[in-house]
Parts: sequence; structure tokens; C-alpha cells
Amino acid sequence: MESGNRALTADVIAALRYWPGVIWGGQKHPPEPVDMTVLPPFFNEVLQDLPWWNRDWKVDRVQPGRPAETGDHRCDPAVRFTEVSIPGTVASGNGETLPFVAKVGFTGDRLIRFQVKIGDVVIGPAVAPAGQSEPHPFGRMLTGLMNLRGISVGEMARAAGLSTSTIHMLRKGHNPNLLQARLIAGILDMSEADVKVIAGLDDGSTQ
Repeated sequence: MESGNRALTADVIAALRYWPGVIWGGQKHPPEPVDMTVLPPFFNEVLQDLPWWNRDWKVDRVQPGRPAETGDHRCDPAVRFTEVSIPGTVASGNGETLPFVAKVGFTGDRLIRFQVKIGDVVIGPAVAPAGQSEPHPFGRMLTGLMNLRGISVGEMARAAGLSTSTIHMLRKGHNPNLLQARLIAGILDMSEADVKVIAGLDDGSTQ
């Protein structure tokens, strides 16, 4: 199973959304505690789907996360994109431990993005065959978000005023520009800021 096509359980979503260090207007602070022990098995399951992952290493401890992108809280939670960073540690069978942080992006109950940093190494699921560079992650996320909303390539192209070949290129991993992200955001009923984050254009870029 590809990590980007994985359903999240209610317990995992609750743990990913448990942010006791963050104060949100209109929400109880501190929030009611949730079961964080569901996250290590979830992370280990996703990591073990990677064919090259060393099964000797296991996520053994996590801490409450911090949101990197929470979307527009006025939006329907079923379509709102959320990204959160969860710190912790991984341990090997010989007792060695390393710091760990998982960056998890999801919409509703669907995992959209998964990336892990272990020590100084950033890893994630591979898409391209061995020996080929990885496509931009925006393509997989765009495909997933369009599928969730039942938007075809032709419908997206017509609504955004882009060619179908451009939409196909973006879905296959072509790096989007700011204008394309802006146009697509409206069709997905997402904020421009959300789509810029997903597209990696949240650094002040005007390209």
C-alpha cells in the first residue's frame, strides 16, 4: 500500500490533532488528553511499507505534535488539508536510538503526505523507479485531492483555465508555479496558502 493512499483511523487522527502546546481561539486549553500510543505502531506500519526500510529500527516514542499547516478552520474538516510535525525517537535492536520527526499531511481521513527525518537523514516513500529522480510531491497530493472531490483532469483544466496536458504534467510530478497553485486552489475549494504549502511555494517565492 502506498503511504499516500492510506486511510487514517479516528484514534490516529485524534493523536495527530493533539496539540497541547498550541492555543486556538474558541477551543479548550489544554485539550482533553488523547491516546498517543497509537502513533508508534502507525508510523512503523507506514515505514515498513518502504521496501528498503531496515526492519530492525522501530519508532519507540513520540510526543505531541505541532501543526505546520492547519488550513482554514471554516472549511469542512473532510476537505481541509492539515500538516503536523510529530517528534520522537527510533530505536534499533541493539539499543541505539536516534531523534525522529514525522511530517504528516492529511485531508479528512486520508493520508496525503508522509516524510520522516531520522537523525540527519530525511526519508519518504519512493515513487520513481530506482535510478530516476523523484517527481515533485505536489503531483501525488493533487491527484489524491482531485480524486477525493471527484474532479476529472478535464474538469480541472476547464475550471482553472489550464490545458489538460498541464494538469497531467502536474499530476505526474511537474513542479507547479505560483499562478498554477493559485488557480488550482479555487477549484479544490482550498485556500491559496494551503496549496502553496503543498506545492512548496510557501517560502516567499513568486515563481
